Amino acid sequence: MTTAGVEEGGAVPRKERLVRVLTERFSPVALAVEDDSALHAGHAGARPGGETHYTVLLVSGAFEGLSRVARHRAVNEAVSAEFAGGLHALSLVLRTPEEQEQEQASGL
Repeated sequence: MTTAGVEEGGAVPRKERLVRVLTERFSPVALAVEDDSALHAGHAGARPGGETHYTVLLVSGAFEGLSRVARHRAVNEAVSAEFAGGLHALSLVLRTPEEQEQEQASGL
């Protein structure tokens, strides 16, 4: 990749880049990335082409022993190139596998 989002053969959608970076960095047992940009049309940070606002559910053993703030910092650092390239906001749900099991058992 030569610049954020540009690879040989053309541009790669931001969602795909986020999935790739998060998978490489955190080896998730579960990962969901949703583009919420359309919900923010007309808001600060929204761009006509979208790809600015995302919700991420990431379940990884890499979060064991990390505080909620430390998890968010780690993810934000991993995707810092995307923020530099126009990503405006990430809504993050970051869990360990054990925490995810507890959430599923409680019906959430």
